[in-house]
Amino acid sequence: MRLLLVRHGQTPTNLAYLLDTTVPGPGLTELGERQAAALPAALADEDIEAVYASTLVRTQLTAEPLAAARGLEVIVRDGIRELTAGELEMLPGDSERGQEYMRTAFAWAAGDTTLRMPGGESGEEALARYDAVVAEAADSGAGTVAMVSHGAAIRMWTAARAAGVDVPFAAARPLENTGVVILEGSPSDGWKALSWAGATVVPAGEGGPTGRPLDATE
Repeated sequence: MRLLLVRHGQTPTNLAYLLDTTVPGPGLTELGERQAAALPAALADEDIEAVYASTLVRTQLTAEPLAAARGLEVIVRDGIRELTAGELEMLPGDSERGQEYMRTAFAWAAGDTTLRMPGGESGEEALARYDAVVAEAADSGAGTVAMVSHGAAIRMWTAARAAGVDVPFAAARPLENTGVVILEGSPSDGWKALSWAGATVVPAGEGGPTGRPLDATE
């Protein structure tokens, strides 16, 4: 299966750089709406057979234009929602305490899955719920699936599950609104990352652009 993990369009709390992870969450800004409207053209070359979104409003609003363009219904699943911030909810992601959010997420990707977000879920719980939705999509028989999800969740899950992406790679590459990570594979055979926000994924450790290592992405 070809799996497209798409971050939602811009929200008001993205502008304020806040850790905003609870359901239903905010809608999109005017820019976010334009970003969502641009997705069908941006993904025109992809033979998308199913479109998923999380239980947060922003992903569903982002997914709707893409699904409509393909004559599909948006499949809403809680498992691909953002990583729960717990006690860190609504803190600035670049504050001293807020940076614990991405440190915890990348610790999960590195294998410390028993670690728990302060007042929130563990890595085992977060990976299990995301894995379950990916497995459902793979079992559906669809050749290409788009999942509109969230920045931290996409980066954590990809670093944990995909060949070609490790924690340093994902930590150095914040995913912009409506940025897309493309993977191929299956739950049984594993996943290989093909591209990250339009750039071909090269083997980890071979260089590439660097970015802000600890960002809040919701």
